[in-house]
Amino acid sequence: MNRAFAAGLVLLGVAGAGVVLGLLLVAPGGSPPAAPDPTAPSARPSAPPAPDAADTAAVAVLARAIVDAIARQDSAAFGKLTCRPQTAEALAGLQRTWDAAGPVTARLTAPPELRGESATAKVHVEAAGGTKDTPFPLRKENGRWCVPG
Repeated sequence: MNRAFAAGLVLLGVAGAGVVLGLLLVAPGGSPPAAPDPTAPSARPSAPPAPDAADTAAVAVLARAIVDAIARQDSAAFGKLTCRPQTAEALAGLQRTWDAAGPVTARLTAPPELRGESATAKVHVEAAGGTKDTPFPLRKENGRWCVPG
């Protein structure tokens, strides 16, 4: 028998013994390890709590108000939805952009996604220049849902 073949058999034997030893250490006595207790706090996945019904409703109202402000091209209405007051210059710039776009249609692509005190409303806008899908981030600040920025 050549030396390389013998060395390969020795390595294969060592690997097999390691697997057997590992199984014996993990499952002493040949029994499988005990299943974790699903009621134990550490065994439960740390999923965020289900959204509060009031927050779900408030986010839906805010998302609908965003769509309405865009469809009406009403920068003043949109400015009331933001977390921070907007300057007159910022609102005038938004209004100029919307006026230049011509008639638009806007709709939500799906119900808003709520995650704790943040959410996302995906808005689809169509105008003569094309279409755009925009994910609007939403945030709860001081008990009020709003558009950051």
